[in-house]
Amino acid sequence: MAEWARVCTLRELPEGARRVVEIEGTDVAVFNIGGQLHAIEDVCTHDGGELASGELDGYEIVCPRHGARFDVRSGEVKAPPAYEAVATLSVRVANGWVEVRDERWD
Repeated sequence: MAEWARVCTLRELPEGARRVVEIEGTDVAVFNIGGQLHAIEDVCTHDGGELASGELDGYEIVCPRHGARFDVRSGEVKAPPAYEAVATLSVRVANGWVEVRDERWD
């Protein structure tokens, strides 16, 4: 995913919303928090479950399975049982489209 991939229009992702898309076999969760866009790989590093349906507490997403917490801005673990950060992706708005890019593949 070295190129920018479209997720949705900015209008489809209003403040407080989240959207999960599959891009080249990777599930990506995009969040609009306070008008700022953040994207993470939608997989808990503790057990491989999805994260996006969990509760959002400020900038922290809480894994719905076991309660691990991750900062969606940095991917940093904020509470166990996870100990490894979740991958973050770059996000931009281009011509009204929300786009993500996974720089791990550069």
